Formats: sequence, C-alpha cells, structure tokens
Amino acid sequence: MYDEIFNNTSMQELQDKLRVHKQSITTAESCTGGLIAHMITKIPNSSDIFNGSIVSYSNNIKNKELNVENKVLEKYGAVSVEVVSQMLDAIVKKFDAQYAIAVSGIAGPSGGSKNKPVGTVVIGCIGPENKKIIDIHHFEGSREEVQIQAAKTGLSKIYKFIQKTIDK
Repeated sequence: MYDEIFNNTSMQELQDKLRVHKQSITTAESCTGGLIAHMITKIPNSSDIFNGSIVSYSNNIKNKELNVENKVLEKYGAVSVEVVSQMLDAIVKKFDAQYAIAVSGIAGPSGGSKNKPVGTVVIGCIGPENKKIIDIHHFEGSREEVQIQAAKTGLSKIYKFIQKTIDK
C-alpha cells in the first residue's frame, strides 16, 4: 500500500547507504505509533543502522522523554513544526544517531479542527550539523491509510535527505 511513496527496495537502499557510511537513524513518532520503526526493523540486519526509537503519543511523554517544552505544546499544539523540531533535537541525542525522523499528526477519525483537520501530519528530518527539513502534510483516507502515508512519506523524505547530505 502506497508503494509509490516508499517501498521495500527503497528501504533496502536507504539502509545500505547508511551501513556503507557507518551512520544510523532513529525515530520519534506520535500518530504513526511506531510504524516507521517497524518498517525499518522488518528488514533483516537493521540493528547496525537503527538503535531504537520513542513513540511519544502523549504530550506528557513528548515532554518527559523528548524534552518538548510544555509552553511550546500549549502555544502551538502537538501537531506543529515547533514541536516536531524539538522532537528531532532530542531523539538524535538520545539515540546517538546521525539522522532522525519525527512525526506528529492527527490520524483520525476524530481529533481534527478547522485549522488542523484529520490527516494533518507534521514530518521532520534531521541530519548532521542539525540540518532540518520540517513540512506539514495533509493526507486523506482511513486512520490506517493516514498512518501508512505519513510513515512512508517520512521514510521517503529522510532517504532523499540522506542522499543529499551523506556524501558531503
């Protein structure tokens, strides 16, 4: 499902590139509930490029485990560029990784608002020298479809990001 966004071949290529350059990746996930980590670890031998991740579904865990400031959560909401940026900063340090994906969104079917409807997902990537890309996406479909699109979009984004930064 949604293999046009990211597929098993792309995942193997991503992992091979990290492996060759002795780099690692980690994730901080909210609305995807660990799906990105699952997609990474279903590939054999992924342990040499992936140490672990955090599923920070609640704001409390975002604060306690990822140092997302409560004032940022209150001002911008969990589904925001500001929160995802802080998630990225913390997760690369916590897992001593060179690259990370962070995701926070509203998978539905409820929980949306006029400003942040169901399907709104903020996806960020971080790499060496704390270079970041953070974008807001709007996915359609069921809860599971939103989660899969978010996970595969995050993996696609980090793969492109790695390709641009790893050889430099």
